[in-house]
Amino acid sequence: MARGGLNRHRLVHVVVISFALLVNIASGLESQNPPQQDTAQQEKSSQTPDKNQTQPPPDQAPAQGPPSDKSSNHPQENPNPAQAAAEKTKEVTARAAQATKDIARRGLVHLRSWEENWVTGVFVEEDQPLVPLTSQERQKIYLRETLVTPGAYLKRMFAAGIDQARGVPSQWDDGWGGYAERFASREGQFVTANSLAALANAKLGYEVRYDLCRCHGLWPRTRHAIVRNFLTYDRTEQQRRPQWGLYAGAFGGGLISTAWKPHPRNAFAEGGRAVLGQAGYGTLLNFFIEFAGEINRKLGARNKDLSQPAQHP
Repeated sequence: MARGGLNRHRLVHVVVISFALLVNIASGLESQNPPQQDTAQQEKSSQTPDKNQTQPPPDQAPAQGPPSDKSSNHPQENPNPAQAAAEKTKEVTARAAQATKDIARRGLVHLRSWEENWVTGVFVEEDQPLVPLTSQERQKIYLRETLVTPGAYLKRMFAAGIDQARGVPSQWDDGWGGYAERFASREGQFVTANSLAALANAKLGYEVRYDLCRCHGLWPRTRHAIVRNFLTYDRTEQQRRPQWGLYAGAFGGGLISTAWKPHPRNAFAEGGRAVLGQAGYGTLLNFFIEFAGEINRKLGARNKDLSQPAQHP
C-alpha cells in the first residue's frame, strides 16, 4: 500500500511537470506566430476612418500646404546679364581696394616703427644702465652708424637733395651729375667727421650713445635732449663732460671737405659751418629719439621692446 501511494505521487509529479512544459512551449509559439485574425483586425481598423474626425465638405478642395520656396534652396538667377556683370565687378573692386588698404597699412606701420628704422640709430633705453663700452662695441657702433647701414647713406642723400635745391656749391650743375657730386661730398665729409669723432671719444673714454631721459614731462625731456648734444658722460658714465670729440670731428670733417669742394674755399669757415650744423642737427635728432615712442603711439605703430642700445651720429 505504501509502495502504491509512492508511485501515484511520482505520477502526479510527472504529469504536473509535463503540463508546465507544454504551457511554456505553447506560449513561445504564440509569441513567434501571432494569430492572423488579430493582424487582419488591426489592418481593418487602420483602414477604417474615424467617424469623429472632421472631414472637409464635399464642395471644398482639400487644403494644400504652402508652396515651396524655391528661392530658399536655389539662388534666384539674375535675368539681366549686364547687372550681374556690374555686381561682380563691384565685388572684385571692393576686395582689391581692401587688399590694397591692408598692404598700405602694413607698410606704413613698418615705416613708423622708428626703433627698427635707420633714423634714430643706437641709443640707451631709460630702464637700461649706462655701462662703459668696450673697444669691440665702439667699433661695431662706428661701422653701423657710418658704413654698414642704409640709414647712413639715406641721410646723406637727403642732405644732398637740400644742397641741390639750394644750388650749393653753385659751381656744380643742377642735373644728376651735380647731385652725384653733392652726395659724394656729403658722404665724404660725414665719414671723415664720424671717424675723427670715434677716435677722439675712444681716446677720452666718452660715451657715444644717446641715453633716454629718466625723467617725465615735455620740458625736462626736451632739456635733456638739448643738453646731451653738448655734454656726454666720461668713463664713469656718471660725470658729464663737453662733447669735445663730437665737435672736433665735425670741425675736422668740414675743414677737410675743402679738399674736393670747388675753390676758393675757406677751410676754417667750412669747419665752423660744420660745427653749427652738428649743433642744430644733433639737437633735432636727440629730440626725435627722445620722443620716438610717443610718435609711434600717436601714429599707430606697434610697440616693441628695445633691448639694443644705439648711438646718434
